[in-house]
Amino acid sequence: MVPEIASRKHVELIDSVVEEAFEKAKIGWGEVGYVAVTLGPGLIGALLVGVAFAQGLSYSRSLPLVGVNHVLAHVWSIFLEKKIKIPFLSLVVSGGHTSLIEVKGERELEVIGETLDDAAGEAFDKVAKFLDLPYPGGPVIDRLAKEGNSQAISFPRAMMEEGFDFSFSGLKTAVINYVKKEGKERINLSDLLASFEEAVVDVLVLKSLRALKERGLKRLVVSGGVAANSRLREKLRQLLPPEGIEVFLPSLSLCTDNAAMVAAAAVPKIKRGEFLDLTASPDPNLPLSY
Repeated sequence: MVPEIASRKHVELIDSVVEEAFEKAKIGWGEVGYVAVTLGPGLIGALLVGVAFAQGLSYSRSLPLVGVNHVLAHVWSIFLEKKIKIPFLSLVVSGGHTSLIEVKGERELEVIGETLDDAAGEAFDKVAKFLDLPYPGGPVIDRLAKEGNSQAISFPRAMMEEGFDFSFSGLKTAVINYVKKEGKERINLSDLLASFEEAVVDVLVLKSLRALKERGLKRLVVSGGVAANSRLREKLRQLLPPEGIEVFLPSLSLCTDNAAMVAAAAVPKIKRGEFLDLTASPDPNLPLSY
């Protein structure tokens, strides 16, 4: 992703996207009570476009403005479909984030693990790009991996016994080195991708299970774009329920970035009366506690 190009596309499309959303929802402005917007974290150019547009809507429509943390919105997306008791462990896994978060309350969240380099989704995208596969890489790899043998190639599972942090850069490099050694024309692409995908999923599932046990938690909520990966969803359902863990997975439409999750995260802030003024600025490093 090229940040400047992404920002320009935001400027070009944001107005028509909002209009289309109203058309599909079959509602008018009279049925809207608040405007919610992502303040961060994320690419600063894209965030600036979204916040400026939201501030314009807030001012022109005389609607209160609510600022939302992007990662927290992923965590809260599950509440659009299910009622879940707090506390729980949240695994947020996407192109920009791979984090384990202990949710102790609406305003009490502790990040107990996060990626030290590439996020899981970023590793999917970089491997796909190296193999000349379409962007985003996750859905393509998911589809092709179903036809392969996940045990064909032994790829590394980094930091499996070292705390709750993640590292996927070495795995990505191992895949690239394997392809360079064997030659792109000689590899079985489906076997390669299935083996790579299995390595990513093993780390995510087993680290989550260990965190659940050590923290004494019985509920796991998974969100973010990689939560749509079919092998991850399958393995979570296979391994965790026998351990006495409830697994909550949002519908596929709520896994990738979406406006509905921003609205969900805005509701508790609206109830607490936490609103923004029109001078608020986005923060690419916005803390989870916001």
